Amino acid sequence: DALPIWIAYATRPANTVAGDYYDVILRPGTTPREDRVLFVVADVAGKRIPAAMLMATFQASLRTISNTRVPLAELVADLNRYASSNSQGGARFTTAFLAELDPATGELVYVNAGHNVPILRKKSGVVERPEVGGIPFGILPDATYLLGTTRLESGDWLVIFTDGVVEAMNAAGEEFDEPRLVRLVDGGAGSAPTQLLHSLLMELDTFVGNTPQHDDMTCLLLKRG
Repeated sequence: DALPIWIAYATRPANTVAGDYYDVILRPGTTPREDRVLFVVADVAGKRIPAAMLMATFQASLRTISNTRVPLAELVADLNRYASSNSQGGARFTTAFLAELDPATGELVYVNAGHNVPILRKKSGVVERPEVGGIPFGILPDATYLLGTTRLESGDWLVIFTDGVVEAMNAAGEEFDEPRLVRLVDGGAGSAPTQLLHSLLMELDTFVGNTPQHDDMTCLLLKRG
């Protein structure tokens, strides 16, 4: 039987609208054992309304392609071609991390399109960084993307985030940084995703204080039971 998957996510726009995006999409197979779950976190270059509008078209394109049951490699290629047709010659590119999970086996196939490298924290405490993929979407319509593969076992975490999390800045001009995020995930590995997400947001609040932030913050956490 498939082990349960727990998910928690949050986004905080730096302005009234955001160019960050996260999604969880069920991709039904011909039988329940062929069902897959697609996890996505993306970040459009730029700010405010133009970035939000481009992200809305990215989301619509992804949702449409996801319904066609094409393999992840084909989905990514189609998504990049669509993004390239709306990127103003590559100026409005989109970084993204897409991971397709087989709930029955824990097999994870992913593509990192120029995005912040997620944290895969194994139950043993070993940390892996899923970085296989290619350049951001929207730069070259015929760009090649490699597929990475790994496996989520019971007690493993996958933490996907945008640069606004690790580049959050305090009044002294210091960044929150990735080592701090890794330590927080390590320290909260025994908790539920909602609890770890709450701890992360509280830690970010304490760190930045009243300092205005220039980037949206988005984080998606998942844990396999």
